[in-house]
Amino acid sequence: MLEWRLTGSHINFGPPIMDIIFYIAAGAAVGLAIGLTGVGGGSLMTPLLIMFGFPYNVAIGTDLLYAAITKAGGMTSHARRKTVEWRVVGFLAAGSLPASMVTALTLNSVFTDSSEYQAILTRSLGVMLVLTAGVILLNGRLRQSAAVSPSSAGEFIRRHNDGVVFLAGVFLGIFVTLSSVGAGAFCAAILMVLYPRLPALHIIGTDISHAVPLTLIAGLGHYFLLGNVDFMLLGCLLIGSLPAIHLGTALASRIPGNLLQTAIATVLLGMGIKFAVF
Repeated sequence: MLEWRLTGSHINFGPPIMDIIFYIAAGAAVGLAIGLTGVGGGSLMTPLLIMFGFPYNVAIGTDLLYAAITKAGGMTSHARRKTVEWRVVGFLAAGSLPASMVTALTLNSVFTDSSEYQAILTRSLGVMLVLTAGVILLNGRLRQSAAVSPSSAGEFIRRHNDGVVFLAGVFLGIFVTLSSVGAGAFCAAILMVLYPRLPALHIIGTDISHAVPLTLIAGLGHYFLLGNVDFMLLGCLLIGSLPAIHLGTALASRIPGNLLQTAIATVLLGMGIKFAVF
């Protein structure tokens, strides 16, 4: 069982060597899932850390920085291939980054201890896991619907697309900061609906390029304002996951990704309902 101690506003962990090996293995498992299916990050890592016994706030704060680092390479790659819609990234970030900072500042000013806002984090995590699972399970239908009916989001969205993207960014800024989930698959689904003619590769590139600054700002907010980041844990996760992501990507063509995505989505749905309701 994990042991931790409070030092000021930060929680410091002192895991033995076997725990460190276990965290590296956990990072490798999540990294492999990301490489094989494109699904993972916060939606898998945060619940996994909570299952290990880490407090919700530490799991979420640490995972946010983990996501920023692991997605940075993808952003660079998409930028080089010119598959990023930077204007869309700008409107998303204009809403999400201030919303993330305000969320962290609010938690810091309203609550004196992390236990006081644990219920908010728990419910937010549950809701975002359920939404993410739904997006993964309905991904094919969303793509088909967007392709068949570009106006499916309605006349208002067509006329006020930039404003809707900005508001979507605000939503993501709040809930990614509270749960570490949503900057990936859920954001991609929003972009798919708002920009049905945008190629899938551009959706992914734009999604990742927005996720990097959002998770970085949210993670830094958790660290500097709330003390919710454990850097030893973060290092272990990165050591395991970075090589595993490349391995998973190399193996992706040999394994039925849709089947794995469905299995992961089913697990996420069950965990999301648990966190949201209980």
